[in-house]
Amino acid sequence: MIKVAAAATALGLALSACGSTKDNAPKPGAGGGGKVGATIPLLTSPFWQAYNNYVPLKAKEQGVESLPTVNADSDSAKQITDVNTLLNQGVKGLVVTPLDSAAVVAGLKAAENKGVPVVAVDVAPESGKVAMVVRADNKAYGTKACEAIGAKVTSGKVVQVMGDLASVNGRDRSEAFRDCMKTKFPGVQVLEVAAEWKADKASSGLDSLLTANPDIKAVYMQAGGVYLAPTQQALKRKNLYFPVGDPKHVVLVSNDGIPQELAAIRAGELDATVSQPADDYAKYGMYWIKKAMAGETFKAGPTDHGSTIVEVRPGILEDQLPAPVVTKENVDDKALWGNNL
Repeated sequence: MIKVAAAATALGLALSACGSTKDNAPKPGAGGGGKVGATIPLLTSPFWQAYNNYVPLKAKEQGVESLPTVNADSDSAKQITDVNTLLNQGVKGLVVTPLDSAAVVAGLKAAENKGVPVVAVDVAPESGKVAMVVRADNKAYGTKACEAIGAKVTSGKVVQVMGDLASVNGRDRSEAFRDCMKTKFPGVQVLEVAAEWKADKASSGLDSLLTANPDIKAVYMQAGGVYLAPTQQALKRKNLYFPVGDPKHVVLVSNDGIPQELAAIRAGELDATVSQPADDYAKYGMYWIKKAMAGETFKAGPTDHGSTIVEVRPGILEDQLPAPVVTKENVDDKALWGNNL
């Protein structure tokens, strides 16, 4: 964790910029052209595979010249090296998905020193200068998952398979799920698996919990793209895998909205997921970096694309995109990106 004093200093420096790149960006009217570099955190998840495929398509739609994406391969140190490599290649803008909300600050500082604006996608940095964060409300993910489970389970044990707590996403989802359960469903006991967005850690952690607690009634998977298959397999190994509607069914709720989750909902294997907008992450990452490269500055308030920009911390502006809950009732909605790949 960053010490409070250090964080306060960094945030104080960022405050004067108010999420903009005005000081170092091209002057308005200069066109804001140039190549954009984009990093992705990993390619072992179908969600990030989908995002990776959307990036060049959405860049072209927005009239942005984007270099091939660079995969950090779940290594935050590699991600900083990748950022520096892109900067040395002369990119005029960066679209970065931070693996570690604190570690990425070094990359943001390097970009600021070169006058290169940055848009962060999916994960907000702890501090540092970004033109915009494109992200859904991850606390809402945890709350929505809690409510979906609470509609079917009001007492007993439930498990949340957490993401990496070095990421603000993992922390937000975990804390919101705990708080919601404690407030709205006090009869529920929450058990946890620290899985770090890794399938093997989810599998081994669930095996241990299910051995000690065969009476688990629900599982919340913070990343369905990584955790759905190992969760299903763990339940099958323990003879606890039954379809939705069966009295012995263990309620399963996830986050991502990938086609595999939608298929599982249709098949009665998954109760619900919260759909992260992989397509809009790519689209609005490029939308905002194009504006930032042209020297535009931004402020909190409603957007022209149905979302709201929120100043989540001093100097950190976040375009909070919608993330709907998907169940049997709306799984075939053509508006869901998972139905349009």
